[in-house]
Amino acid sequence: MAIVDLLGWAGSALLVYSVLQSRMLRLRVLNLAASLALVVFNALIGVWPMVAMNIALCLINAWFIVTLLRARRTGRAFAWAPVRPEDPVLAHFLARHGADIARFCPAVLPGPPGALHALVLHDDVTAGLVVAVPAGPDGWRLSVDYVTPEYRDYTAGDFLYSPDGPFAAAGARRVVAGPELDGLQPYLGRAGFTRGSDGAWERLLEPAAAEV
Repeated sequence: MAIVDLLGWAGSALLVYSVLQSRMLRLRVLNLAASLALVVFNALIGVWPMVAMNIALCLINAWFIVTLLRARRTGRAFAWAPVRPEDPVLAHFLARHGADIARFCPAVLPGPPGALHALVLHDDVTAGLVVAVPAGPDGWRLSVDYVTPEYRDYTAGDFLYSPDGPFAAAGARRVVAGPELDGLQPYLGRAGFTRGSDGAWERLLEPAAAEV
């Protein structure tokens, strides 16, 4: 019985830990693991209503995980909207997330009037911010690429640097990120940036969908 009790305690602890997560995919995966453990535990001690409830939770979590992964793969998880440096909605976002943005992106915000400012949207929620300044006739230098913790399990970079993203819409053919954004190194690699000998990162872009 000691092993069975341990399984029950471990499943319960993992369930509590899962709901403390801000990242949605991690929450669902941990909650699924906890529910599976509690299915086994309750089956061993014969508490069948709890078995049924945890099986239902397993199915719900599995559905959300599949939906999330499908959205990541198809690039449908995000949209974007341009904003001006003086827009109140941008000021509100910076007031809430400015300290966290500064951990990864040391730029002075908001950027200059000529900069590209785009809010990253997930459904009706503002999930992130992109700021860049012109770099040559067809390029932009990235100052900020930030997504709130709740949405970092989604592949925002796949969308932002796609033909449907803000850079392609601005006519960009490349985006560069200087060494000051090395805190984003794992993300930049996943988003398709490559690092040059000068320490800068570069991402070549496909044309916007309307231009193809």
